[in-house]
Amino acid sequence: MPLSRRSFLAGMALGVSSPYWMPRTLRAASSVGGVFQPTWNSLQAYVAPAWFRDAKFGIWAHWTAQCVPEQGDWYARNMYLQGEPQYEYHCRTYGHPSKFGFMEIDHLWKAEHWDPDALMRLYKAAGAKYFVSLANHHDNFDNYDSTYHAWNSLKVGPHKDIVGGWAKAAREHGLKFGVSNHSAHAWHWFQPAYGYDGEGPLAGVRYDAARLTKADGRGKWWDGLDPQELYTGPNIVLPDGIHGAAAVKRWHDEHDGRWDENPPPHNPQFVHRWFLRCKDLLDKYRPDLLYFDDTGLPLGQAGLDIAAYYYNANRQWHGGQLEAVLNCKHLTPAQRHTMVEDIERGVNEAIAALPWQTDTCIGDWHYSRARFENHSYKSAATVIRRLCDIVSKNGNLLLNIPLRGDGTIDSDERQVLEQLAAWMAINSEAIFGTRPWRVFGEGPTKVAAGMFQEDKTQAFTAQDIRFTAKGETLFAIALGHPAASRLTVKSLASNVAGSVERVEMLGSAEPLRFKRDAQGLTLELPGNVPGEHAVAFKIMGRGLTEAA
Repeated sequence: MPLSRRSFLAGMALGVSSPYWMPRTLRAASSVGGVFQPTWNSLQAYVAPAWFRDAKFGIWAHWTAQCVPEQGDWYARNMYLQGEPQYEYHCRTYGHPSKFGFMEIDHLWKAEHWDPDALMRLYKAAGAKYFVSLANHHDNFDNYDSTYHAWNSLKVGPHKDIVGGWAKAAREHGLKFGVSNHSAHAWHWFQPAYGYDGEGPLAGVRYDAARLTKADGRGKWWDGLDPQELYTGPNIVLPDGIHGAAAVKRWHDEHDGRWDENPPPHNPQFVHRWFLRCKDLLDKYRPDLLYFDDTGLPLGQAGLDIAAYYYNANRQWHGGQLEAVLNCKHLTPAQRHTMVEDIERGVNEAIAALPWQTDTCIGDWHYSRARFENHSYKSAATVIRRLCDIVSKNGNLLLNIPLRGDGTIDSDERQVLEQLAAWMAINSEAIFGTRPWRVFGEGPTKVAAGMFQEDKTQAFTAQDIRFTAKGETLFAIALGHPAASRLTVKSLASNVAGSVERVEMLGSAEPLRFKRDAQGLTLELPGNVPGEHAVAFKIMGRGLTEAA
């Protein structure tokens, strides 16, 4: 029987770290000595480590079996929603989801051409200082040697330790290593697998999750596995008798499509297993970064427990020094002191007092063949200019490069990485190890701030300038190729504190001629300006980087 709120709070005051949701047999597993307790107040002792503030740029492999069909995002859910493009593709390619469900796609995922070492060389050359591996998505499949979940990449599909392979490659190349955990949403996100078509010849016939049990696997490839553990059990099941594909989809949108951070009310085992799977992930791979795809922390008290466990364990791994980064989204002002806030496909409009992160993708999160065929990825220029904007505001950029199911990237993605590498070879000094200046920048382009707002910002121009600082050096980065022979930096007018003694353009050792007056710092540019995407200027003097 659950403890009362008074008993629970009393236990917390005595240092009990295991909440009412956890059976006694698991309580020892959740405890670890340390300064952090599983409360929001205790987590406010967190300070982001220097490595993260210096790193600025990471690459993410958002890679699961959902990349096998090459049909973009949320395949494992949308293939069960009649009328969605993924449903139509699935029926044409594999068969009806009552007969060929997503568990069969897990089986088809082989990762046969995956070479994490070769990919990591590309990522490092492109400037990545940390790498993040997707540990599990809303499809509830663990990409690692999972002790508490049989539906994992060593037993099904690739028969490889995906997280372990990425971790080894990243660390061998000197990158920090992170994992992303999205599985807290699986209990509601995957519920369409228990549904049915609203119309057509198979209307009312339940999909595979609604009918398959462990016993049905005898003699098949999934012998000994329970499909209900993958699909999470019938938590929010579409009732009988709803007619029409649109009506069925509307029901799912209203009932299981909401972004619910709470534990499933009638499935405590899901929360127990989630905690153990996440703790297992942390213990085995000791990540430097843990990303949750959640508002605040996932699953109520369970999320607080795992956050405290991670921070305390990380301190033990590093001799008492906290080197962990924990990412969540939509944090309150107080919660921003407990972790590093992540802004999905968006940015801040000004310099943030605390470090933060943008996560985005050059295309869809999961591999989309159409993106490649239509050549519609974000360009290297777009990535570079957004990186400069983010870094100027005390942020980091985590960029997903989608992999095909076989573990390879396509030629367009490779070209983006190569162009990033070429730009970084000249301009990395203005990015890595820097801190924000007195102002983040200047220029005509207004940034749309907040999550999922990146596509609402117009393209940057050479008149948009972003500032970073390192020691006594100030960097001014023009977010485009200057068309004129002069560029004026208005934020460095003569009334601004500090002297300017020398200006160089990264990529050229020759000093630039300049004039500083009430209008700004005007630079005379050579005929050949290196870098077509963004041009960085190194400004040296006295007192420029001191606080105003």
